[in-house]
Parts: sequence; structure tokens; C-alpha cells
Amino acid sequence: MAFALGFGWNAQYAEERLGNILLSDFEGHELSVEGRVTALPQSGLDGAKFAFAVDKAMKGQQIIDQFPQRIYLSWQPAWRNPQNIPSIIPGQRWRLKVKLKQPYGTLNPYTFDFERWSFHQNFGASGSVRSGVLLEAQDIGLMEFELRMELARWHLRKKIQNLLPSDARYVGVIIALVMGDQNAIDQQDWRVFNATGIGHLISISGLHVTMLAGVGAFLAGFIWRRRNFPLLIPVSKLAAIAGFLTAFVYAWLAGFQIPAQRTMYMVGVVCFALWMGRNPRSFDIWWWALLMVLLIDPMAPYTPGFWLSFGAVAAILFAMGNSSGLLGIPTGKELEVHWTNRTLKALQEACRVQAVVTLALLPFTLYWFYQVSIVSPLANALAIPVVSYVVTPLAIAGALLPDFAGRWLLLGAHFSMEYLAQLLHWMANWKWAVVWQQQPHWYVLLLSGVGILYAIKPGDLSENWRSRSAALCLLIPLFIRFDIAPIAPGEFNATVFDIGQGTVVLIETASKKILYDTGPTQGKKDDAGQRILLPYLQGRGINQIDRMVISHSDSDHIGGANTLLKHIEFSSMMGSLPSTNPLLENLQSKKVPSIPCRYGQHWIWDEVEFYIWHPHEQFLFEKEYSRKPNEMSCVLEVRNKTTSFWLTGDVEKQGEADIVDRLTQTMLSQIGNRELIFMAPHHGSKTSSSEDLLRRLMPDHAFAQNGYRNRYGHPHPTVTARYEALDIPFLQTPKTGAQIWNVRKDQNKRFHRLHWREGEKRLWHRDINH
Repeated sequence: MAFALGFGWNAQYAEERLGNILLSDFEGHELSVEGRVTALPQSGLDGAKFAFAVDKAMKGQQIIDQFPQRIYLSWQPAWRNPQNIPSIIPGQRWRLKVKLKQPYGTLNPYTFDFERWSFHQNFGASGSVRSGVLLEAQDIGLMEFELRMELARWHLRKKIQNLLPSDARYVGVIIALVMGDQNAIDQQDWRVFNATGIGHLISISGLHVTMLAGVGAFLAGFIWRRRNFPLLIPVSKLAAIAGFLTAFVYAWLAGFQIPAQRTMYMVGVVCFALWMGRNPRSFDIWWWALLMVLLIDPMAPYTPGFWLSFGAVAAILFAMGNSSGLLGIPTGKELEVHWTNRTLKALQEACRVQAVVTLALLPFTLYWFYQVSIVSPLANALAIPVVSYVVTPLAIAGALLPDFAGRWLLLGAHFSMEYLAQLLHWMANWKWAVVWQQQPHWYVLLLSGVGILYAIKPGDLSENWRSRSAALCLLIPLFIRFDIAPIAPGEFNATVFDIGQGTVVLIETASKKILYDTGPTQGKKDDAGQRILLPYLQGRGINQIDRMVISHSDSDHIGGANTLLKHIEFSSMMGSLPSTNPLLENLQSKKVPSIPCRYGQHWIWDEVEFYIWHPHEQFLFEKEYSRKPNEMSCVLEVRNKTTSFWLTGDVEKQGEADIVDRLTQTMLSQIGNRELIFMAPHHGSKTSSSEDLLRRLMPDHAFAQNGYRNRYGHPHPTVTARYEALDIPFLQTPKTGAQIWNVRKDQNKRFHRLHWREGEKRLWHRDINH
């Protein structure tokens, strides 16, 4: 019965969201929508992003009946004029001109899944705002508690921003500690927090909610016991109610994140048990909180916060189950023990709790973030007291008290955080501070879980420390790289990333790796290296690449290079770049050898051949290209005994004509009857994929990397029709997601192809005599 109820509840949850998706007929059209801002927006110099509840939608003069109830909008400023963006506040009613699309994001292994996030948040469409008219400054009903909480969060954030100096670096951290909004934290600061293992502190943790609930209970009890009120309701029961209400309000102010939810429900269970005269076991409280979270949010297990929050508390409850005098609270005979002994015992138990949490969360940390901070125990020993007992109380008090007092408290919180961050930055720069490791497989997680359960089990550590230490050996596989399907000599894998409007392909042989291009930039601080390539490489446990090949200097091919050079070791670089390109200077500063890409270059790695077809033999790193950059693209062929895989960059008709001239019968005979997989040049633009080149090569398969509904119209309809007319299957990454080609040396099973979006592996057979 429980299974049937759970299945039905989840099915209803999914059905509701799947019915909230924008119809494809309305994608890309200018629509008029009327509704309200329903959540705290993300605001900055680059515009605002916000949730919008739609009450009315129109296309021209036609009212749209079937339309998503909730959409995600981005309102970006006109060129060089951020003042064009009005202040977006929860509760405002707007009439907006928008262009929408169904929830869509690039889909690659180990990277952020925007579509899953949109499903979780119940966004039926995403898009951009063209213009808008403010209809009402505040349209919030009397009983709309959630929207009133979002408005309170906006005022709280605004207050903190106004009271701290405009150049305060850690204002984003203060806001995150008070109300859970982490969007203003700089990515460089996140790198430091994650490298030192204190990222869990820079959010609303259960400790913060518990602390405030305790303050609320104490104040209520203090007031209630002043007169004869306890004769009406016992102080303990009234204090429990006050503590729960405090936790409830603060959990909403904190954005109702999973750690805050979990703590609020646990406080609620304790409160209910106290009123009913029950004495629940610790794990009963944990189970009830877990049930409530899953009932309200069935998608919660798809977030790391769920596993880290519930996992940490479960580990503490399990490991410290029979610990007497936990954290030095005297019970029974311990009242007779001297305070110094109680303090020492409290310190010992606090260290044990920290060790238990660190061990218990190790598999989860590796699974979700692919890294382990070696300096984490030391960093947390310093940061936990400062953040939990200095920065957070000062920040919360400063945000809630009047401005004249709150300003000084917030300045004190920021001052403390600033000095702590300097120490953390120093520790994060230690060479051995972080160990990157591939995402562990399920059987490794299971094995390590068994070892952790035995190692942290309750009991005196001195009695069975040898067996506990032996159990920790089961964690060793977490740090070993396992290749389920190792690449044999003469075979190679090609990962064609779903990168948007840009190019990135990773070629792997038995012992070597080549990265062809590094994808596009996105805004001032974001690029494909940060968003997609680095998470993928870290999830695979790849920290060294033998050669970077840059096809040419366009930003959609070179955008992620500098980010990757900060984190990945490259042995060499080959490319088609002008000598003035900053990447060459960056490579030189890191002592990475760079050579120009030229026709005729050829090398063999692990019985796999690499051949350069373009540009011309005399190409150098010149100050200026002799042609436009696209025409100088580095064209690379990767071949083994069964397959020829072509990477063409943005080469256009003039460069393609040069390649056709080089493809003499002698050169074509070298390719022979291999299966030919061909990258459509320039993302399938109408200036590329000439019929002469396609007829000369006659690819068996072709693919294009382009953005979903991109403004360039790639691939062009005439190019798509050309591939169809020649009976060449034409795969596009917006439809397939990342494509993973496993090229074999067996003539009867030449390759596997996995489409990440379809989640389906296709095995292609081709008879050598066909």
C-alpha cells in the first residue's frame, strides 16, 4: 500500500509538471504575458532573472488558453545601458513582451542539467523579456504567505546591501548566511570555499535554524514564566511552540532549502512529541523529517543538499547513539565531575562528531563534486566556530535590528568573514589542498558505505580501533580510477559535446587525449570551460591532456581555453592562430609548447593515425590571417583501421576547395572503405558543406554542434537538405545531446554511438563488402 501511494503521488507530481510545458507552436514568437513576479530575483549589472506566474498570455490579439502557469525569464539590459532594467520585486504585476522556448539546456555527462532543474522548479518555459509595463507595484493577497515571505527576503537583501559598503567583497556571503541567497557570491570565492571544504557553511545550515529556534524558545520561556502563565500552559510546551514557529518563519526566509526544511520538521516532531507526552527516539525524528521532505518535494533526492544534510545527521545519530554526556552536557553522576573534565570530554566528542561527518559525507562529496579537500579538517576547525558563532549571529542580528544598530553588526560580520577568507585563500593555494577524482561507480559507493558504517559505529574507540582502521581500507577504491571499458590500442573514443553554439570534441586513445577546441564564452565571467568541460573532465578524473588543438581564433572555439589552463595540465598545443592572440602568451607563460597547424602534419598514437588537411603547408603564427579566420581552420582527421573521423572547425567554401584539391585518388585510397564520420563545417552554415567536398568524401554519418534555436539559423535548411539528398544521416547536438562515439577496430562492429539526450546506445554494423 505504501508503495502504491508513493508511486501515485510521484506520478501526479510528474504529470502536473509535464502538463505545464510550453507548446512548440509558440516557441520563438513574440508573446504578451501578464502576471506577477513570484520569487526573489537574481539581479546584477548583466540584468535580472526571475520566476513569473502567468495569469494571461496572448499572441497578437489571440488569447492562448493552454499556457504554462510558471515561466523563467531573463531581462538583460540594452547595450551599455544597464539602467534600462527596472527593479524587479516579488509581488509586482507586469505586462511583458517576451520570446519563449521550452525548457532547454545543454546535456552532457557530469554537468548541470537545466531541464531537470526547470522540471523541479515547475518552469514550463524560459525566455527573454523584450519590454514591459509595470501594472501594480504590489499585488499580494492577504493569505499569500509564500509570496509575502519572498517580498520580505527581497527587503532583507536590499537592507544588507545598503548597510554594507558598495565595495564590500563578501556581501554575497553575508546575504547567503542570513537568507540562503548565494547568487551574489563570486565564483573565485566559491573556488576557495570548496577547496577548503567549508562550502557547507556558506548557506543556511541546520545549525543556523536550530540556533534561531533555540533563541525563540528561550525568549518565549523567559517571558512566559514571569507571571502565573505557566499555570495555563507549561513553559516547556510554550517554548517548544515558539521554537517551532521561529524555525518555520526562518526556513521560509531562507528560501525553504532542504537543510532548513529538514531542521524545521525535526523541531516540529520534537514539539509535537512534547505536547503529546511522548519521548521519540532520535531516528524516529529523522525518519519523520525525511518523510515530510519527500512528500512535499519528490525531486529532492536529485539535489546534493538532500544527501549531505540527511546523511550528516544520520551519521551523527548512528555514531553517537550511546554517547553519554554528548558535548559535555552533564547527566547523573557526571554532575559530580569537575568542569575541566567535562570540557575535555565535550572537546573529544566534538572532534569525534566532526570526524564522523567528514567520513560519512566523503562518498557523497566525491559523487556530486568529484573532489576531496585535504585541508578540510583544519579549515573547518577554524571556520565552524567563526562562521557559526560569530559571523552568522552578527549577520542575522544586523539584518533584523534597526539600521543604526544593524549597520555596525553587519560590519562586524563582514570584518570577521574577510579575515577568515584571507586565511582560507592561503590554505586553498596549497598544492595538495584538493584531490580531484572521478565520480565513483555505484559498487564503489556501496563498498565504501559498508566500511564507513563499521568505522563510525557507536562504542569506545579505544576498544576496537584496529578493526575500525581496517574498515577504512574499504574507502581506498574511492580514490582509484576505474575504466569499465578501457580503450584498446587501435581504437579511440570521440566525445562530441553538446556545447551550444561552439565546438568541442575530446578524442581518447589507449593512453593519449586530444581536445579539439574549447567552446564558447558566455557573458563576461562564464565560458564553456567553466560550465561544461571542467566538470566533465573532473567527473572523469582527467587532469592531463596531451594536446590542445585550436581550429581558429573565433570566441566560440577558443572561449574555454584559459579556464582549462588553470586546472588541467596540457603537454602541447597545435592551432591556427594569429601571433597576437592572448592564448599564445598564456601558453608561453605556462611553458606549454605551441606549434602551428599545417597541411601534411601526421602522427600516430596507440596505433591511431592523426592527419592535418588544412590550412596550407606554409602557415605560421602570423600577425594577421591571409584569409578570414574561418578559412584558416585547422582540419584534423583521426583514423584507425575501420573508421575515419573528421574535425573541420569553421572552414568554409574556399578552404573546402583546397581540401578537395588535396583529396586526390591516392589520398582517398588511404581512407579506403573506412566508415567516415564528418563534422559539418561552421556548424552547418550555408557557406560551408559544399557539395564538391561531400561528394568527394561521401560521409557515412555527419554531425553538427550548434545552439538550440540559435540566432544564426544553423544548420541552414539548404545544408540540411544537401545532407538528406546525399542520404547522409545528419545528427545535431540540440537533438542528441552529447554524442559519444566508441570506435572499434573490429570490422564487423565498427563503433557504438551513445546519444546523451536520448539515453540510448546504438550499435551500428557495417559489412566490409557493402
